[in-house]
Amino acid sequence: MRKNLFLVLALVFVIAFSGIAFADSHGEEISLTVAGGAVGQEKELTIKAAEMYMERNPNVTVEVLETPDLANDRLGLYLQFLEAESPEVDVYQIDVIWPGDLAEHFVDFYDYGAEEVVDKHFQAIIDNNTTTDGRLVAMPWFTDAGLLYYRTDLLEKYDREVPETWDELEETAQYIMEEERAAGNEDFYGYVWQGDAYEGLTCDALEWTYSNGGGQIVSPDQKITINNDKAIEIINQAAGWVGTISPTGVTGMGEEDARSMWEAGNALFMRNWPYAYALGNQEGKPTAGNFGVSPLPAGDSGKSAATLGGWNLGVSKYSNHPEEAAKLAMFLAGEEVQKMRAVEGSFNPTIKSLYEDEDVLEAVPFFGSLYDVFTNAVARPSTATAPQYNQVSELFFQAVHSVLTGESDAQTAIEYLELDLEDTTGFETGEPVQP
Repeated sequence: MRKNLFLVLALVFVIAFSGIAFADSHGEEISLTVAGGAVGQEKELTIKAAEMYMERNPNVTVEVLETPDLANDRLGLYLQFLEAESPEVDVYQIDVIWPGDLAEHFVDFYDYGAEEVVDKHFQAIIDNNTTTDGRLVAMPWFTDAGLLYYRTDLLEKYDREVPETWDELEETAQYIMEEERAAGNEDFYGYVWQGDAYEGLTCDALEWTYSNGGGQIVSPDQKITINNDKAIEIINQAAGWVGTISPTGVTGMGEEDARSMWEAGNALFMRNWPYAYALGNQEGKPTAGNFGVSPLPAGDSGKSAATLGGWNLGVSKYSNHPEEAAKLAMFLAGEEVQKMRAVEGSFNPTIKSLYEDEDVLEAVPFFGSLYDVFTNAVARPSTATAPQYNQVSELFFQAVHSVLTGESDAQTAIEYLELDLEDTTGFETGEPVQP
């Protein structure tokens, strides 16, 4: 199948009132391209939303450009377009950690009427997407937080509870894994997660360190805090999962790799984002009707930690049709599309009212029961380290990955990481900050 999916006919100049746009007197035809994700049902639902827009704007053609699954690879592709000031992509789906680094390339949505809708969204995400000079460079599309997926049927079979600590997860995973293998499933493991050397590992490892009292890598007041006993302890513990309760190949796993193994019935626990919920319940899969979700386990801090994720929509300053692109982005980020994506794909809305919507809660009950997880998620230090966050994150996930693969011990890897972070940011060291 071709990478670039295209969807129907041309557009004129649009004036949007009540979400409906009309052709101008010149009859100009306009084609817009959205660079979107393809993880899980993302591409399918983006195409559906684009079709919804084109039905109401019959002179607009919206093409959906598929992009790499891994965030680092996607950013590299985006930078090729943006640094060349290319008009080929009009709307970019951007990670919650990118607005600060990419702000110079995007229009200000306040120039296109965003003040009428921003109050509907979580204020923290609006703040995240707003520059220091007050420009709103991205519209919130969906938010995320890391969750623990668990097999309800297997916990019941072996009379075990959902783990509340990493130690409990380790013990339960080891016990049930051994029992399932003895029963004939030699491919069964206790826990799968994101262990490849990419942004996903930064998310997982931040959850480990923060839940163990080890802080956020770099504190909000720009102190390097990662070199502490609590962070080193939990990273060493996670390294012990590799080749025991987790497959050796977990150090090459992203979200979709973990999901595939989980949905095949070959794992007891999985760390993943909310999008995996709808997919895991699809008819015919071993997981369908046989799993639940909960907050991730706690470490020595006594508190669970979930990394804040999510994606937003930015409009390129280099678009040939920035006004039309902004209207498309605001439609995609609007209540109707966010509700559709929540019900059909379990993508967390950024619009507050949808967490009380009966259809949404019926489709994804944990949006209500785990609401606090999503509203209190731990942010990566993208604001404190902007515009160098991507270098900071890469240094972190590479250091952690070297421990997971046995190339280094945690003490040594974190000591070198601290020095590298000092060189990269110019920040001083400090003690981890916990709530």
